[in-house]
Amino acid sequence: MSEIFNAERLTRLCDFLRQSPTPWHAAHNMAARLEQAGFQRLEETANWQLTPGKRYYVTRNDSALIAFQLPASELTGLRMIGAHTDSPGLHLKPNATQRSAGWLQLGVQVYGGVMLAPWFDRDLGLAGRVHVRHGDGSLESVLLNVDRPIAMVPSLAIHLDRDVNNGREINPQTQMAPVLMQSESATLNELVAQWLQEQHGLRAVDVVDFELGFYDVQPPSLVGVKQELVASARLDNLLSCFIGLEALLDCDGSQGALLVANDHEEVGSASACGAQGPFLADVLTRINGQVGKGGEKGSEESLIQLIQSSLMISCDNAHALHPNFRDKHDEQHGPALNGGPVIKVNASQRYATNSVTGALFRDVCREADVPVQSFVTRADMGCGSTIGPITSTEVGVPTIDVGVPQWAMHSIRETAGTNDVEYLTRALVGFLNRERLS
Repeated sequence: MSEIFNAERLTRLCDFLRQSPTPWHAAHNMAARLEQAGFQRLEETANWQLTPGKRYYVTRNDSALIAFQLPASELTGLRMIGAHTDSPGLHLKPNATQRSAGWLQLGVQVYGGVMLAPWFDRDLGLAGRVHVRHGDGSLESVLLNVDRPIAMVPSLAIHLDRDVNNGREINPQTQMAPVLMQSESATLNELVAQWLQEQHGLRAVDVVDFELGFYDVQPPSLVGVKQELVASARLDNLLSCFIGLEALLDCDGSQGALLVANDHEEVGSASACGAQGPFLADVLTRINGQVGKGGEKGSEESLIQLIQSSLMISCDNAHALHPNFRDKHDEQHGPALNGGPVIKVNASQRYATNSVTGALFRDVCREADVPVQSFVTRADMGCGSTIGPITSTEVGVPTIDVGVPQWAMHSIRETAGTNDVEYLTRALVGFLNRERLS
């Protein structure tokens, strides 16, 4: 086992991944750890009274979270880490109950860029947010996690589809509805009410609305003869949420630091809790109003000064060099698993990295004794994007895009290197403790 391997951190990672099947669960679990570490919860609808040297967090839509620490001395800039809580998947339609050949099935809609083929023949659970009405007419939002195999999407036998291995197109409307039980009468609302009673003891409530999705209940695992790999659902991008949280909890608290975990990155970030929305800007405005940099606190001038004296590291996983598909990478830019964090670069600004922010991150890694890699997509292929360019555009903060290298991005089960978890955490701790951002 290599000396960089951190068994305790990997155990916490696997627990977090297993307990966070949806963005709401991820934000809830992050908030619980923050409170255990002494962070104070803030409500967006209340007046904030911020004190230098204290630590706070706030959520929006229960699926996005911002945590920050204020230095005991003057706030001269924020060291920011950005990630996102959502992952591609199969979400239920509002009127999901449907039947075929004597089986209760649930209609799904595709969320994000899902790789559909790996969803077949998996043990599926169901999780998300449910809104119920009590007998007195009051509404309540409840988290639901049916963490046992209650459904599956069965494959069609090869004898009935001889072209299945020749790249057959998958139709999510007609071929991806999971089967739950043999029944001609059961409905989704009845099942949800039953599960709410089992998990929360709720009786005599009406299911008013929900946001639910299926997920693979196979737990995360460490794979390889020397446990070089971690395999799990939702590594993109709960791995970055976890690493950012670990770094915030491990840093010495001497500098102004902020972690933002947005929702809805996989569908474009255009929401109140997404990176294109005002969540981060709202929090920065309120911080500036009380402990801002220079000028008159709360002024537009001091807010601009604070933002331009800060730096955002946008953390979202990168495409690692695949041993079976080496030709999918540029020859000089194929990041290796367990080779350290990856700086992501794109001349068309699909990533926010520039030479200034890239140089600073390389220096951070040097100081933390962490190897660093680069990723540039092939010139004849398209390039994905992250919250980095959106945050930089909306807020104006200098930004760099980095991430842990991984295989099988957007599959139902993804793979990353165990050593890279420790590498990026160490680098981010060094960043949050860094006295100068230049």
